[in-house]
Amino acid sequence: MTLLNVFPLLIGPLGLQELLVILLILVVVFGASKLPALGKGLGEGIKNFKSGIKAEEDGALNEAQTEKAADPTSPS
Repeated sequence: MTLLNVFPLLIGPLGLQELLVILLILVVVFGASKLPALGKGLGEGIKNFKSGIKAEEDGALNEAQTEKAADPTSPS
């Protein structure tokens, strides 16, 4: 049995007890007053990442449409 076959068995899904332990560690490390700011920063980071990916996809799509419109030999 290789490590790749065993690895999913070692991780497993996160249950309620695991999430509570992680939350307790976060409270100890960062303090209860810093957790809302940490969550807000993480949320804003994810939001900015998603908007950046969407803008990149929109830019690539617009570029492809512009190239297709500029090429008179392309079938429409």
